[in-house]
Amino acid sequence: MSPASAGHPRRNVLLASSFLVSAFAIDISTAQAQQQQPAASDRLPAIEVSPPTRNNRTQIKPSRDTGAKPRRAASRQVTSLPAQPKQDAQSPDAQRAQTPLNTGGVAESASRLGLTVREIPATVDVVGEQKIREQGYRTVSDVAQGAVGVTSGDNPAEPSAFSMRGFTNSQINVLYNGIKIGPQNMTSRVMDTANLESVEFLKGPSSLLSGEGASGGAINFVTKQPQTGPVRNEADFSYDSLSSFRSHYGSGGSTNVQGLDYRFDISRSSLNGFVDDTNTKTLDVSGQLNYRISDSLKIWGAIEYKEDRSKAYWGVPLVSTAFSGSHATTGIVSGSYVSNYNGTHLGPVTIDDRTFNTNYNVVDNNNKAQELWLRGGFELKLAPDLTLKSQVYGYGAERSWFNNEVEAFNANLNQVDRERFYVAHDQKLAGNITDLTWDTSISGFDNRLVTTLAASDLDFTRPGAANFPHDLVSLVDPARGEYGLLTTQQQTARIDNESLSFEDRLKLTRTFALVGGLRVEHIGLDRNSTDVTGAEKASFPFSKSWAPVTGRIGYTWEAVPGLTFFSQYATGADVSANNSFLLAPTQPLDLTTSRTYETGVKHLFWGNKAEWSFSAYDILRKNVYAAAGGMQLNIAGREEAKGVELAASVRLTEAWRVWGNVAYVDAHYADFDFIGGSFSGNTPPNVPRVVANAGTSYRFATVWPVEVGLTGRHVGDRYNTDANTVTLNAYTVADVYAFVDIPKSVFSAVDQTRLTFRVRNLTDKRYAIWGDPFYPDQVLLGAPRTYEISAAFKW
Repeated sequence: MSPASAGHPRRNVLLASSFLVSAFAIDISTAQAQQQQPAASDRLPAIEVSPPTRNNRTQIKPSRDTGAKPRRAASRQVTSLPAQPKQDAQSPDAQRAQTPLNTGGVAESASRLGLTVREIPATVDVVGEQKIREQGYRTVSDVAQGAVGVTSGDNPAEPSAFSMRGFTNSQINVLYNGIKIGPQNMTSRVMDTANLESVEFLKGPSSLLSGEGASGGAINFVTKQPQTGPVRNEADFSYDSLSSFRSHYGSGGSTNVQGLDYRFDISRSSLNGFVDDTNTKTLDVSGQLNYRISDSLKIWGAIEYKEDRSKAYWGVPLVSTAFSGSHATTGIVSGSYVSNYNGTHLGPVTIDDRTFNTNYNVVDNNNKAQELWLRGGFELKLAPDLTLKSQVYGYGAERSWFNNEVEAFNANLNQVDRERFYVAHDQKLAGNITDLTWDTSISGFDNRLVTTLAASDLDFTRPGAANFPHDLVSLVDPARGEYGLLTTQQQTARIDNESLSFEDRLKLTRTFALVGGLRVEHIGLDRNSTDVTGAEKASFPFSKSWAPVTGRIGYTWEAVPGLTFFSQYATGADVSANNSFLLAPTQPLDLTTSRTYETGVKHLFWGNKAEWSFSAYDILRKNVYAAAGGMQLNIAGREEAKGVELAASVRLTEAWRVWGNVAYVDAHYADFDFIGGSFSGNTPPNVPRVVANAGTSYRFATVWPVEVGLTGRHVGDRYNTDANTVTLNAYTVADVYAFVDIPKSVFSAVDQTRLTFRVRNLTDKRYAIWGDPFYPDQVLLGAPRTYEISAAFKW
């Protein structure tokens, strides 16, 4: 813990108490490990070991109310002796365990009760490792294409940004193995998928699970976990027509030490952009050890190092159609615009076809980050129906942006205004999460209660630019130049967070269950800001604290086997004025509150070969602030979102699969009035009304099995600002792939070999993928058609 934290004794006591709980439990378990192994009837109940594990498995245990007759368990079995080896995702047994929409898996970001996705009264999409591999999702932004109604954009100011159910960016919590590290727009980075086991999308307000910030939902990245059984190795390589290269090696299984399992992954990528002199390089090294000391105790430890370095693409400027003339394009953007940066009237706007591959960034630009995770914990059975889980974690990150970020066409000069920006982060986070799970019976009804105590301490230092060099360049073939003079100033934020939450599931019948929870949270903030001389700015330093209370209540009803109806009411909270790292003393220091009503149905049928789900929701967010360009914020009053989502997947034959989904949302502001106008009724930026995906694949039973697949994606019109004057036009893109599985007889040392050829954006569609409302004079374009070859090996 940093010295700056020494002035917060209550915070230190809370953290220390969590660590003492861990130490006390280890002392107890060590003594138990010396005793006789417990009988099978006394073994751990089906509780998931933290961190979350594989999402495509469902376990069965005897039912309390039906004697020996099996029923679906509330969660998966603990990996404790004796344990069954975890199946390879490619094996026939593993494929049978999966359901078409992955609802048979456990998503810890959606519930700590260990429930499968079908048993949660909410909409949860799980994009698993198999789909990531088959669809060729290279980054976590690509993974959004596999989720219902989710869009994304790698705007370099806020990498890996998401939009779902009418909410974007920091209105959606981003979690790493269930842990939040800060607002998405400050902490997210470009991340390769090679070290990930799954990505979980929890829709709608969900502060019960992940705390402040989850007004639109939560997205959880789950790293690959150790497996029990023979050691399995894998290696992957890919190369594309932009000269991008990716490589990955992974290994996992049981060691020679009884009860000790491991997982290790290392991946490296160099992804070249379609814009001149743009590139993103990533490195991710992760490892975890699980040690089953006894049937009563499991301990684990994990470490991960991540690095990314980019020469970034900041978009292309909106240009007057009159100026572009014959070089004006249609179908990418439309509408009229007055520059937010220079105030000139552009009139009808377009994207000039001479700028598709133009880089307006300075030649000495860089965008980089280094991150280190340390996590460890245990799971201990205190009694047959009482289980204690605890994990401690430490996280450190250094990030920096050194770029020209503004590209604004000046209609008076017919040139492009540019402006530089620099900022860096030094972030340190430490915390503990402790769960106590109690399985009991209330008046003959099965009940599971999870009590969670969490505490964290965060120190954040943010040196940033105090001057912003400006110049003018030509629209075509600009002289990029260098950054120039940089002077800096500094901001700091210290945030302590403590929470106590309860989550409960009561089965009133074998088919009907009530699921609910409550979270009481304390957030303490200390902010300071100094100028270039080191003098404190006006109204700094200042402190503020909040105590939001959020929760969820809902039900699930399995009307017939495989057909489950659900409904829920859930609430969320987040800091109204952007985020706590940037909160200014002159901005209102209240919390935004949100709530959702949701109902739907999940149906698994036809021998688990077909599955569909439907949900309808109504979300209201109050006391909203919205980006107005130039790092300014406007009071937006309320934001409302109503919509429906439908997803289906079916394996028509053993060789033929078909899947698709569609999402519709009507999101708009209310009470968004200001001097000179009103945005009430307008749609928030980057929110399409309609998002639809569909795909099919067929596997030919040749000597060397060949599979071909086609996927399509449609994204509706969006706006790049709250004013809704410029439209990012709807687009439809398609990808195709074909792979061949080479039998072991060809490469005797390799059990599985797969060669894949993939075409992305088959029709070479030009489209706008994202707009940053803080930089409304420019938009990001989607990548053109590219070709990729890849090879994957398992042994």
